[in-house]
Amino acid sequence: MMQDAPEHETGAQPPEALRLALNAIQDLKGNHLVVLDLRGLNDATDYFVIASGTSDAHVRGIAESVMEKLDRRGHHTHHVEGLTGGRWVLLDFVDFVIHLFHPETRSFYQLERLWDDAPELLISST
Repeated sequence: MMQDAPEHETGAQPPEALRLALNAIQDLKGNHLVVLDLRGLNDATDYFVIASGTSDAHVRGIAESVMEKLDRRGHHTHHVEGLTGGRWVLLDFVDFVIHLFHPETRSFYQLERLWDDAPELLISST
């Protein structure tokens, strides 16, 4: 279950769809979950979600679960990349973008370091 996120300057909490996605990632044991609040830093999206799976199949499984659970609640994916490979899957829900990585790929790209000025709303070491 997602921890309570600190409120941003606007006082807005992360949207329901984002909370559903985080729960779906955690349900399938996604590792090293980080949510970056990009509001005011990026015009393309409000949040980046970054998590790792333990294998390509695990990454694909997490991505498919997120899409299925959100689709059932009326939140459809705007764009998907990398699903067949499973090394880096991008799920774009417009207000938030989910990056699911194989651990080696995540280590190579280090997205968290690219956005180190963004507030972190949730971090899970497992």
